[in-house]
Amino acid sequence: MADNRRGPRRRPNGEPPGTAVRRAALRLLDAILRRGDPLDVAAHAAMQGLPPADRAFGVAIVSETLRWMAEIDALIDGATAQPLPDDVKSRAVLRLALAQLLVLKTPGHAVVSTALPLVDGGPRRLVHAILSRAQQEQWVLPVSARLPAPVEERWRAQWGDTMVAAASESWSAAPPLDLSFANEPDADQWPEATALAPRHRRLDRGNAVDTLPGYGEGGWWVQDLAASLPVRLLGEGHGRTILDLCAAPGGKTMQLAAAGWAVTAVDSSAKRLGRLEQNLSRTGLSATIVQGDIRSWQPEAPVDAVLLDAPCSATGIFRRHPDVLHRIEPRQIAEMAALQSELLARAAKWLKPGGTLVYATCSLERAEGEDQVAAFLATHAGWEVVSARAEELPGDIAPDASGYVRTLPGLLAEEGGLDGFFIARLRAPAA
Repeated sequence: MADNRRGPRRRPNGEPPGTAVRRAALRLLDAILRRGDPLDVAAHAAMQGLPPADRAFGVAIVSETLRWMAEIDALIDGATAQPLPDDVKSRAVLRLALAQLLVLKTPGHAVVSTALPLVDGGPRRLVHAILSRAQQEQWVLPVSARLPAPVEERWRAQWGDTMVAAASESWSAAPPLDLSFANEPDADQWPEATALAPRHRRLDRGNAVDTLPGYGEGGWWVQDLAASLPVRLLGEGHGRTILDLCAAPGGKTMQLAAAGWAVTAVDSSAKRLGRLEQNLSRTGLSATIVQGDIRSWQPEAPVDAVLLDAPCSATGIFRRHPDVLHRIEPRQIAEMAALQSELLARAAKWLKPGGTLVYATCSLERAEGEDQVAAFLATHAGWEVVSARAEELPGDIAPDASGYVRTLPGLLAEEGGLDGFFIARLRAPAA
């Protein structure tokens, strides 16, 4: 057995083991911060060729770097006489290294030995000195990670100081794992899990999904409690017809099918629909799958209900996708709001008289929620809001004064929190 006190042995190429995954993490961080690529998309290219365990570790390094970047940058700046520019490689390497050291608790020798090769002719002495100082002085991070300054300012203007403080707290740790079940008896087989709602259970974070009991049998799927709320407002289907628009990868499609709806699931992405098909096959649930862009596609006949889980900024899922708060700016929010307006107006034409349309976004921006529905109602005579009822919602979740459901950071905090969602249930004119 190797003596870990001497550090890891070098590979034939001269680099310590573990350097390749750190180099991939550096590429991934650059793709997110410089190009604005989503983490899950950029990870496929950046981590190519690495074994699954290394890919998972690389994504974890980058995720924690993004989550704690403001605090890590403050530590770096406090240790240098001249501030390092934001876009230099040495700052990026230090960000990744300090995230490993202070958050992931990676052994110091492994952090230093794999960081220095990444500097590539840059200030290796500076990087080494800062990482050595971090260990000697036993640097620690605060209890909560601060949100990126533009996000903090935007959310404070929309929601106030209490929401920003709660968002900062929930941003500081990965969320728990939520499972949705096709039926309650299957859910009852998990006594160790927390029951937050019918057909829903919550597990502590850190569970590998594909190793959990029953994964292959398909009695459950991963879905945050907030993401399950739009379907809960539709109730039992009893064979009625529904369009699930922008449906992939299929969490809500499976919910609807399990609740007895005759579902047509529509999405423009063939790749994402492939995942939906796999999920349906695994769970034994059924739906009609259609590949189509709903800006040009339309159904053959009107339906009883429509669920539009619209494309959005995804700022509401920042706990599990910390990259969104570094990538999304007012320009992207405005672009998403314009697209949502188009999709909402189009979907409204496909309902039978008096039919139900549920509009939802996993966004914490009013422009994609409250403002969007207000604009729709102002231009669509005869439509009305059907307020959510307390008995339709789990726990302490309640509709607001307008009848909408808005989940904000801080809600169910003691139980592990929720993703940010906006949901409105609308009724079409009777004739």
